[in-house]
Amino acid sequence: MLSKLTLAFLLFLLAPQTPPPRRAVQNNTVISDREPAVQIQLPISAKYVGEDHFVLLGFDNCDLFAFVDTDAHRRVQHLYWIQFEAYSPSKPDAHHQYASPRHTPIANMDFYVDTWLRANSEPATPGSDLDHLNALLRANGYITPPAMMSVRLVHTLDDNRKELMIIYSEDIAPTGFTLQDLQTGSAAHTKWPAIEQALINRAKQKIAIH
Repeated sequence: MLSKLTLAFLLFLLAPQTPPPRRAVQNNTVISDREPAVQIQLPISAKYVGEDHFVLLGFDNCDLFAFVDTDAHRRVQHLYWIQFEAYSPSKPDAHHQYASPRHTPIANMDFYVDTWLRANSEPATPGSDLDHLNALLRANGYITPPAMMSVRLVHTLDDNRKELMIIYSEDIAPTGFTLQDLQTGSAAHTKWPAIEQALINRAKQKIAIH
């Protein structure tokens, strides 16, 4: 006859075991053990906002991690948005597609590079990853500035079915220009290429990938 201790041990072995998390946050570092296996280290000043795990469009599994630099009133000055994505096997023909011709190597990985300007008043598509990010920021009491400029770095894996996306955003105000000043067709738009390149450089300096 089995002892109660032996029976309990056997039941433990037979019970379905919850797999360990693939990704975790330690201080200012996001650690992923696969797809891809990386450590993404952010500046010590960056505050961890939180994370969200959701299925985008019904078949794209996302792990989102957010960090911010803020002023004393919790107004966001710099935003660090890190996201891992993987299409569900139920959508074998789905692939991530990026049209940007620009690339940059980081930690022996190739990243697509693109940038944009965006007003905070522009509504996010309901259920989108931006919608999830904004909800996370609001829930933790952070205030985004009227307009931000962003650089997106994307590394794709597994025939473009999985990806690591890193978005770094800054308040536009410290540039001395408004969103309207820097948009295509404005008189100050000629200043944008230099501002854009400096933004990309800062992103690569602030975000260390190992």
